Amino acid sequence: MDIYRLKWTRAGRDERQVSAVSYDEASTEYYEALKAAEDGASDVEVIPVNPGE
Repeated sequence: MDIYRLKWTRAGRDERQVSAVSYDEASTEYYEALKAAEDGASDVEVIPVNPGE
């Protein structure tokens, strides 16, 4: 099973943020849209991760 995390930029912070939880492929579109709709979040991207990361 492929797993993914979200990576985004938060207004006022220099480094990119990475989600602490992983998502399956079917859930990524929903959570990507949810994160992109947050105030101050931009440049949201889905990144693949290996199990255990």
